[in-house]
Amino acid sequence: MKSLTKFMDSFGAILLAIIWIAPLLFAFWAATHSTSDAVNLNLLSPWTLENFRVAWSGAPWLKYFFNTFMLVTMILIGQFFLTTLAGFAFAQLQFPGKDFVFILVLMQLFILPEVLIVENYAMVSRLGLFDSILGVGMPYMASAFGIFLMRQAFKGVPIELHEAARIEGCGLLGILWRVYVPLAKPTYLAYALVSVSTHWNNFLWPLIVTNSPDTRPLTVGLSIFGAPENGVDISIISAATLMSVAPLLIAFLIFQRQFVQSFLRTGIK
Repeated sequence: MKSLTKFMDSFGAILLAIIWIAPLLFAFWAATHSTSDAVNLNLLSPWTLENFRVAWSGAPWLKYFFNTFMLVTMILIGQFFLTTLAGFAFAQLQFPGKDFVFILVLMQLFILPEVLIVENYAMVSRLGLFDSILGVGMPYMASAFGIFLMRQAFKGVPIELHEAARIEGCGLLGILWRVYVPLAKPTYLAYALVSVSTHWNNFLWPLIVTNSPDTRPLTVGLSIFGAPENGVDISIISAATLMSVAPLLIAFLIFQRQFVQSFLRTGIK
């Protein structure tokens, strides 16, 4: 019975993995073959990199990559700053209404970002940040998930270290920087991977806020590149898609072990 259960678990895991990776495998197949060979799954057809060359010359991809890199970096820095301070306050400080305020922060997790698009659009317009990278990233800098994650990480720090740093003469910010932040490095790494992958792939809000190639991220540029009026060629679009997701795939393959271990060490309880 146990062997059957183990076999079913393994079979289910392999099946889910195949289902998950199938679109990526087809995109790779289509990108390295002509359109007719890709659609007909001609296994004996020759491989080619011509689709990547055509896709690269069809749009300002370097600008899109730069905009996306600046966007996710700016959001991540803002999130690290705000979630660190808020997480430390909720974990170690005492102030009136702390539990109530923390519940309000957690309620943000139940609100879809799409619900706030109209209000965010109005606020960005009032601040004069329309069609700017800062305008795209600003609504995401205060992350409820990040605050919760940092709070859980900081609550796991032994109070003896906090008291020892205070005896040595450190203020609250000094204790935070010298004690809590170094011990929470695995949590920062896990959160950084989640944040970067989320905002690298974000589409709807950047589509609304940006209006020029100078500020468009990869997702918006890819949608315009693959628009029907530009001519739909599945092989070229697949090549452009692989170019867009390649940095994330490489980062995940490099940091996958740290990614899993970071969440295990975070101790969400």
